[in-house]
Amino acid sequence: MDLNTYLDSLTDSVTSLGAGRKGLATIGEEAEGHRLFDDGIATAMTAFQEAKDTADPQVLILAELVFLQQELQFCDEKAKATRSSLNQAVQDFEDALRCLKTVENKVLYQAAETTHLTRPEKRVQGFPKDAFHQACHAHRTRIQNYLRIPGMNQLEAALYELRFSNMAAASSSYTEKQRAAFGGELYVHGAGAGISKNMISKRSGRSCP
Repeated sequence: MDLNTYLDSLTDSVTSLGAGRKGLATIGEEAEGHRLFDDGIATAMTAFQEAKDTADPQVLILAELVFLQQELQFCDEKAKATRSSLNQAVQDFEDALRCLKTVENKVLYQAAETTHLTRPEKRVQGFPKDAFHQACHAHRTRIQNYLRIPGMNQLEAALYELRFSNMAAASSSYTEKQRAAFGGELYVHGAGAGISKNMISKRSGRSCP
């Protein structure tokens, strides 16, 4: 995948969607508006499906980030709540990309793990629910709220549903990177937080389940 060309296609899709919505709201331009809107949806669907097929958390996050940044360009300045939500999502995904850099370095990520809460609700399969997981979770909630909007176009709803599933795929792929950072070990939390099962086994002289 040529990442630059791929991201350009996402930018183009939002441009078509924005122009399409404007046409649909303008008397005499409805037909062209429909064409542009449908073209934008089709291009975006293809792009987000391609991202999902890669199973690469970086591509999945970049796809959303670029799409959202472009949506901000077409968002009415008066739509304060929408702009605030989009800006928050952009910031969240920028933070997620920072996590991706850190998790690739085992030493750094194992040290960073000790700064995260050990409560089960703050963990994903035993690993930190860090900024990456939180960004995916927040965006899934955001998309669910969009899908509740009455009268949404079926094609647009299908695009939201694909993006929703992409966030689950991104979180799952990222968890595998976390697992790799710890050599495949899950960590025991509670009184012995930060101590692996193997370490407990060696100290106690018995095997852990």
